[in-house]
Amino acid sequence: MYMETSEIKRQRGRPPAFNHDEALEKALQVFWAHGYEGASMAELTAAMGMNKPSIYAAFGNKEELFRQALNKYLTGPVSYIGEAMQQPTARQAVEMLLTKSAELLCGCDSPRGCMVVQGALTCGKGAEIIKNELIAYRQGFETALKKRFDQAKKKSELSADTDTAKLAKYIATIHQGMSVQASSGAKKKDLLGVVQMAMQGWPT
Repeated sequence: MYMETSEIKRQRGRPPAFNHDEALEKALQVFWAHGYEGASMAELTAAMGMNKPSIYAAFGNKEELFRQALNKYLTGPVSYIGEAMQQPTARQAVEMLLTKSAELLCGCDSPRGCMVVQGALTCGKGAEIIKNELIAYRQGFETALKKRFDQAKKKSELSADTDTAKLAKYIATIHQGMSVQASSGAKKKDLLGVVQMAMQGWPT
């Protein structure tokens, strides 16, 4: 009887079960709002409800926590990018990409701006590795755009003299500029106006 009573007390004293995904989501929100270097461990521990040793034990160091949060961002909030690339035409792909981006970047339920863009803007020498990784993600995005435009060119959606590399750079620059505008307070209707202007200049 004594052992049973002790076991009940021990179970009652246990902390709630650790939820890895919920903790990672909270870390994502902090990194998204403040960037990699701007997110302090104090902010992360407060948001995640975990002390520093527990975070390190569950996720590794701050770099690894950021990488896991970034992967959650890429496979969650911005997963529409993959869907956009599968649209029937390149024009439809870009229009969906930029429209969905305008909605996300100015969303009320998430930090403003793009985590991949904002995350590296203020990185110093101590965060060079993360900065380079984010640059690589942006380059990968641009490469994916070029590949999609190359396909459109082969199908004669774009003229034979279209420079797909320059077009990809142009669209990527618009997307990144929209992120900066959103983080500076631009409203969704403002960014949708940018999308409209961009599509009016779409090459044929």
